[in-house]
Amino acid sequence: MRLHGYFRSSAAWRVRIALNLKGLVAEQLFRHLRKGEQRAPDYLCLNPQGLLPSLETDDGQVLTQSMAIIEWLDETHPEPRLVPGDALARARIRAFAQAIACDIHPVQNLKVLARLRALGHPEEVVTGWARDTIQEGLEACEGLLQGGEGPLCFGSAPTLADICLVPQLGNARRFGADTSGLARITEAARACAGHPAFAAAAPEKQADVE
Repeated sequence: MRLHGYFRSSAAWRVRIALNLKGLVAEQLFRHLRKGEQRAPDYLCLNPQGLLPSLETDDGQVLTQSMAIIEWLDETHPEPRLVPGDALARARIRAFAQAIACDIHPVQNLKVLARLRALGHPEEVVTGWARDTIQEGLEACEGLLQGGEGPLCFGSAPTLADICLVPQLGNARRFGADTSGLARITEAARACAGHPAFAAAAPEKQADVE
């Protein structure tokens, strides 16, 4: 397998975590987001959206969108399960993950922030947009975890929820969002930090870090 990513892309970060949890190895290919390498013609042939990540499978198929890639990994390499439990438990895990991947991340990603700058908004407004979006979204995510068992988001084993949470917390730190009052999220993040699959996927551990 070949994973096209960027060290600080939270979507690529999710896939790196999932691969590590499954014990799978993918060749890492890097596309520098800030230099626009994801829009190069050769990459657009793989992913017409010009987004990261993309995963080339062993048989040459190309998968895009981190959530779809992770679900594919979970179906083709089912142990350990990333979306475990009965139908209700799986729905709750997916709801938490999608709250991040669909509602928080898209409106504070690089493309959106670049468009805000292009519209003439000063940097403090752009940064504030990202910070407030992340903070409000994570406060809602904290509510989704209330009443559940820890130490991770949904129990004692990592799930798709934790895979989405950790990179989003990386963005929270980068933009100065205050997560200090989010007890359950803090607990889950602490548990993930001690897991080797999460540690190895961190941006600072990637070959293209800068």
